[in-house]
Amino acid sequence: MFHKGGHYVAAVCIVLAGIAIDASAAPLILQNLPKGEALKATPVVIFGKNSRRSVEEFAAEQKLDAAELRTRFAGSGLIECGDAHGAGQLTLSNNLVTTAAHVFFNEKGVRRAKTCFFSMDRHGKEIKVPIDPGSIVAGSTNTYVIAADHDWAVARLVHPIEGITPYALADGAARNTPVEFVARGHIDWGEGRKLSMEKFHLRDQLTLGDEGTRDFSFDCETGDGASGGALVMRLDKPAIGAILVGWRSNKPFSAAPFSRSHYNFAVTIEGAFRKAVVTAATKLTAAKAERSEPGVGQN
Repeated sequence: MFHKGGHYVAAVCIVLAGIAIDASAAPLILQNLPKGEALKATPVVIFGKNSRRSVEEFAAEQKLDAAELRTRFAGSGLIECGDAHGAGQLTLSNNLVTTAAHVFFNEKGVRRAKTCFFSMDRHGKEIKVPIDPGSIVAGSTNTYVIAADHDWAVARLVHPIEGITPYALADGAARNTPVEFVARGHIDWGEGRKLSMEKFHLRDQLTLGDEGTRDFSFDCETGDGASGGALVMRLDKPAIGAILVGWRSNKPFSAAPFSRSHYNFAVTIEGAFRKAVVTAATKLTAAKAERSEPGVGQN
């Protein structure tokens, strides 16, 4: 799910009754619609009362400290590519971000912009750092026509953002796992820039990808622009186990309860995705250590 210039844009091209259609958010599967039925953009898949909360509201409900939560999850930010944006977060390193691949690549598999930016709130001040375009590693650049479990990406910032704790990697994604969704980017929430949080559960494992990632349905509220946001497996530390990718529905134009035909879904940070994150972070750590050695770079 991402937002582009005030319009809702598809992350996949879907063939329905012989008609190619652009879905209104990241990947959407429509079923049982009459041939030729007109389609309308839908900004949010609604499961009921919106359970997203501001950090302060979430802290009050869970009897936690809001300031501590803001510090703990400060690594969440926006990835802006031209007139499109999605969610992302610093992961393992202060200059490494994780997100969904379709945030970087359009329906033709082409990069959305020559240079994308990662922006975040650092202690009340908005920070915006370019992403090194040559550093992007993705499960696929053509996520509109390939299985959703390839819709992941890792990229390096041109310089680190100091004073922020990056997300660690969590283990243990499984059916009924309690999770917190922590993300910026929802276009219907705080103008797409405010951080929101909510508690929910992973539901069914939908696929097991050939590269080791898995695709799970989950039962929380999300919104366009939040693709790539963090599914946190442990609230006591910023440990991310999966990223939001999109939604699927056979009733995309109506409010409906969560079901096996109406749900959001996420891709786990496992297999090739996890390897890409760890490899990139290891290289960054090694480079930083080399620069800090006495005498390095001196005449």
